[in-house]
Amino acid sequence: MREVAVVAFGQSVHVRDSAETSEVEMLMPVLHDVLAQTGLAARDIDFTCSGSCDYLAGRAFSFTMALDGVGAWPPVSESHVEMDGAWALYEAWVKILTGEADTALVYAYGKSSPGDLREVLTRQLDPYYVAPLWPDSVALAALQAQALIDAGLTDERALAGIAARSRTAAESNPHAQLRGAVPAGEPLVAPLRTGDCPPIGDGAAAVVLAAGDTARRLTARPAWIRGLDHRIEAHSLGVRDLTDSPSTRLAAERAGAFELPVDTAELHAPFTSQEVVLRRALGLDAADGTVRINPSGGALAANPVMATGLIRIGEAAARIHRGASDRALAHATSGPCLQQNLVAVLEGE
Repeated sequence: MREVAVVAFGQSVHVRDSAETSEVEMLMPVLHDVLAQTGLAARDIDFTCSGSCDYLAGRAFSFTMALDGVGAWPPVSESHVEMDGAWALYEAWVKILTGEADTALVYAYGKSSPGDLREVLTRQLDPYYVAPLWPDSVALAALQAQALIDAGLTDERALAGIAARSRTAAESNPHAQLRGAVPAGEPLVAPLRTGDCPPIGDGAAAVVLAAGDTARRLTARPAWIRGLDHRIEAHSLGVRDLTDSPSTRLAAERAGAFELPVDTAELHAPFTSQEVVLRRALGLDAADGTVRINPSGGALAANPVMATGLIRIGEAAARIHRGASDRALAHATSGPCLQQNLVAVLEGE
């Protein structure tokens, strides 16, 4: 199987409201950044894949607006997923594995500020039995948090500790939206407080993938993708155990995450309670100190919807690039209560 690596990663500064810039204006500096890191021009990219959400943009085929700025040519060399950019990376990875490309540009973006994000995300739900009840994303996460508390797997104090640890780690992340001591806040949907929830904001991210010797030529220390897999839970929340994530565990197993220990884990956990679920599924102990969990601050520090999962992979790869990690795990999720999950294992040489 061909070797494929992340050779460059870039992201915007994530902000509460980017009303003064369009999606293209928000995205283009990030694309210029990752290409400059590798010395590549747009014409050197064999395949381009993006992730975004028409519900956020409020119009159909909104990704074509951004594509005009990217300049992928010929059009057959471009693809798009109506998912987080981590799934666009998966498609690009497969494209390189099959030998149809040697380099790929993957990007994702989201502007959550124009609308009510909690209502927009209800469109992900079962349209017949669940969506008509209008349970928003925070209410569903609160159900999951309460299930964990009822099972004795966490408590509100532990959840506040996760939020404090994540946002303290984000103090060294210049791109983060929330940094440092963020108060637990007021009750939002019991048992969750505002501090247990991710910030609403706008942002973009991009990575460049390359194969074999091309990757070694483009960066001093490639972040090799040793395994990558994604799985999905049942659509109906009523048939799931919300305290567990079998799909994350299976994706991690298929990606080889349990074969050797990792030193870094970038987990896409928008709510504090979801980190508890993911740590249990992946066998990670935040207290033992051997694995750095979300050293970037994670989704609790910046949550540009449709780019947050790609950022987890990018942040893990960036730590390998600069020698801060040798073997890292990155996780991305989509849908309510960790419905869909992707796990990547990355290594330095």
